[in-house]
Amino acid sequence: MREEEKIFKGTLFSPGEPDLKKIKLRTHNLCFEYNRTFEDETEKRQALISNIFHEIGENSRLQGPIYIHYGKHTKIGNHFFANFNLTIQDDAEVVIGNHCDFGPNVTIVTPVHPMLPDERRAIMDKDGVPKHMCYAKPVKIGNDCWLGANVVVCPGVTIGDNCVIGAGSVVVKNIPSNTFAAGNPCRVIREITELDSMKHKPEILDDNRIIE
Repeated sequence: MREEEKIFKGTLFSPGEPDLKKIKLRTHNLCFEYNRTFEDETEKRQALISNIFHEIGENSRLQGPIYIHYGKHTKIGNHFFANFNLTIQDDAEVVIGNHCDFGPNVTIVTPVHPMLPDERRAIMDKDGVPKHMCYAKPVKIGNDCWLGANVVVCPGVTIGDNCVIGAGSVVVKNIPSNTFAAGNPCRVIREITELDSMKHKPEILDDNRIIE
């Protein structure tokens, strides 16, 4: 079994194996090129992110700089925006829905390392060779989600549709749809309802109006 297949199976794999290192090196180099572009080089930027990710939808924009690990394990929907310093360590699959917005310094991680120090250093593979190993859990973020600045989404987490995750949150458990959640560890604060509409905040809405 190839190392990449072990990742998706959810079993231990060796991130230092040549086939995985080749994927990561390609993606890291593409990210380096992206981070050297100017903000108004939109066509060049679009070409680069199209080569980095497995899928990225229309009208999606990444402010940059970006730090993506595999890239080919990540699927991003339409109308996505990420502010400065997006980091995705997508050993396992990462799926991000449509109309999602990320604040600065959002990090998504999928790999999990052994808790015991001896096992972090090395585990014996099937051929009796000691290797550095870890495993990974997928992350899924639904449609119409807003993740505030410095949010960390941990391995195995699913965030439902229409969620708001407060700045600085560390998301270690699933978050149900239509909720506002925040904290470290992140927890659901309350449901998001019609009462959160800007029409109930006329002093902020000013002379603008809600689209009906």
